[in-house]
Amino acid sequence: MEYSSNRPRLGSVGDTFEVTSAQDFESILHASSAFAKTWALSDADQRVLFCRKAAKALKRDRQALAELAALEMGKRLDESLSEVDKCASLCAYYADHLSQFLQPKRVVDDNAFIAIHERPLGVILGVMPWNFPYWQATRFAIPAIAAGNVTVLKHAPNVPACAEAFAKTLASAAEEKPLLINVRLSNDQVAEAIADDRIAGVSLTGSTGAGRAVAAAAGKALKPSVLELGGSDPYLILADADIEQAVEACFAGRLLNAGQSCISAKRLIVDERILDEFTTALKAKASELSFLDANPSNDHKKGLAPMAREDLRDQLHSQVEKSIAQGAKCILGGRIPDMTGYFYPATMLTDVKPGMAAFDEELFGPVIVICPARDTEHAIELANTSSFGLGAAVFSKDLAQAEEIASCRLHAGACFVNTYVRSDERLPFGGIKQSGYGRELAKEGLLAFTNTKVVWVEH
Repeated sequence: MEYSSNRPRLGSVGDTFEVTSAQDFESILHASSAFAKTWALSDADQRVLFCRKAAKALKRDRQALAELAALEMGKRLDESLSEVDKCASLCAYYADHLSQFLQPKRVVDDNAFIAIHERPLGVILGVMPWNFPYWQATRFAIPAIAAGNVTVLKHAPNVPACAEAFAKTLASAAEEKPLLINVRLSNDQVAEAIADDRIAGVSLTGSTGAGRAVAAAAGKALKPSVLELGGSDPYLILADADIEQAVEACFAGRLLNAGQSCISAKRLIVDERILDEFTTALKAKASELSFLDANPSNDHKKGLAPMAREDLRDQLHSQVEKSIAQGAKCILGGRIPDMTGYFYPATMLTDVKPGMAAFDEELFGPVIVICPARDTEHAIELANTSSFGLGAAVFSKDLAQAEEIASCRLHAGACFVNTYVRSDERLPFGGIKQSGYGRELAKEGLLAFTNTKVVWVEH
């Protein structure tokens, strides 16, 4: 496949996705499986060195990688640059901490020497999405490699150039050792790969439907899996919230990456006592957004980027129209603009209630959803009325109450107070319910694909 930077428009898919042949994939699995045995015996110093080299390589290729993401999926250039920086930071984090994380634990016994070791599993398959083409791949691959595994990356078919560029960057850090190999697989090939004895585990970030398919395949093969799936994150804006602070956080948390993020602020549940003031302020801020200039080299930090694909934009618009037909009010946007590119305007829906598409489904784009709540208890009830459970946030000046709600009352893998939800390499990341299971990042992510082995030596 050849990639041309002369794309017809930002956020369009002009490349042909050529599937890796069965013969080539067999060669890749053979090479990965063979090297996995060597890498499993590498010491911590070797893995630390790789992580440090990976951080340097990502910094070296920062501009080229960012521009490629802007061209291939329409991401804003400043956001692409930040994404690559975050990847480099993750590599440095594991370089600093993996020796500590993998240190064998000693169990005291007078008659025996007992230690608990974390040993790698082998070849780990990563099935990754397009919305953060580098960050998603990095947070899967780097912890797995640092733990002593090797990885095979199956990226989304609409970001093949980003996938190849990422793999080349890591290959340079690995000095061409097959620590990560990029492949292009169909869904059927993914299922076949999971069933192959040389694949020891699988990590997927994607839709709930894709998660079910991968979980079924991994379960049938009795292999561990980590699933980071969709989200419909509720943000509770309580009656005593600092409205200016809440507006800023909800704006940033919803419209980052043109709203194409699993942990976006997808349901803003607002106490009716401040509903009008909050809605008016947020609408005024969202109304200022213009569309991004079509030249990705222009670093516009206030423009709204296009969506990644035409079908994704059309699906989002269909959900907006369905919600309006169900009784929601559209007070901003809601129409596909007549312009080149897969743009969708910043859109606001109010009076959204359970049973409406905007409440029950994940809206993956720049649509702000306002749900009125009678009081705090009603807000908590609405927040938990969801099949998803990835992230959540609470806005209140009463920090003790807000922390209690976040820690004990909301059903989610991560809850933030007075700021928007985001991933951080220092913190375990993942969800519950239909948002998946398992954790990425931090120590938990490093150990996701290890065998916790007990070694008992009798005196």
